[in-house]
Amino acid sequence: MTTTTPSRELNALDRCDRCGAQAYVRAVLASTGGELLFCAHHARDVEPKLRPQTSLWQDESARLYEKPKVDIKD
Repeated sequence: MTTTTPSRELNALDRCDRCGAQAYVRAVLASTGGELLFCAHHARDVEPKLRPQTSLWQDESARLYEKPKVDIKD
């Protein structure tokens, strides 16, 4: 757990604290300012209990359903 303030989009280097998969959710704890990162699966699992304890719930899991942009010139 780190104590940084989220100010950027999550990327492939951000990993789930439970399983190591790519993180799509950042939870910043209201009590300490620490952050936890979760994959979409584990975020759904802990959200009901953890979300009320957070000052920020940054959920980017919708990116899982985005279609990649294709350049027809290639």
